[in-house]
Amino acid sequence: MGVLNVTPDSFSDGGRFLDTDAAVRHGLILAEEGAAFIDVGGESTRPGAAAVGVEQELRRVIPVIERLHGATAAVISVDTSKPEVMRAAARAGAGLINDVRALREAGALDAARLSGCAVCLMHMQGEPRTMQLAPAYEDVVSEVRAFLAERAEACRAAGFAADRLTVDPGFGFGKTLEHNLTLLRHLRELSQDGLPVTVGLSRKSMVGKLTGHPEGGRLLGSVALAVMAALEGARIVRSHDVAATVEALRVVAAVRES
Repeated sequence: MGVLNVTPDSFSDGGRFLDTDAAVRHGLILAEEGAAFIDVGGESTRPGAAAVGVEQELRRVIPVIERLHGATAAVISVDTSKPEVMRAAARAGAGLINDVRALREAGALDAARLSGCAVCLMHMQGEPRTMQLAPAYEDVVSEVRAFLAERAEACRAAGFAADRLTVDPGFGFGKTLEHNLTLLRHLRELSQDGLPVTVGLSRKSMVGKLTGHPEGGRLLGSVALAVMAALEGARIVRSHDVAATVEALRVVAAVRES
């Protein structure tokens, strides 16, 4: 899953793709590099990020989704929690809704169900503005697993087929470094009910803490974590650096299938 943020303030590529033409060009590059999904986001969810209004988010993402949908075979994903954006994105050609709030916003569950899109349900403790102030768990694996199971059951009860769902533990979303590492070690436990696991580890602060590198120098650490996640059962890997990640995951797939 290639990351395409059309925001001024995302933690790694904020401001690079605010222009629609630039965003579409980059999305096509991600597809050429091997991305099966292109994840278009119009509101930053980095720690401390400010909220964005519905109309502004729509202006950012819908033209990009419309143009990418007609230009690539990759599935277009919309990274949003807003039901209005979900509906508009589905009409524009999105096939996946990637929601950091796991369809908990008012109206989001119905909007996603009626859209026909697949959905990624992510765990987040708190809200982006405050989630990294003091994250705490008694048992991070059990609590994240229980949350994701509850949200998946809410979707099934609302009429979603199981093959429309994937779950994401939300690395860096209300977690310390140790929480993130623990979740990665126990990733298989999050898919006990058979749902595929999506992970987003690319360029995150945990990579910086482990390697000492700033955002622009986290490629090797990000690819290493992607490989580890795949070996632990992740089915979708979200990445800013698609070409390098795809190459590494092809090696993983070859080894596992040999």
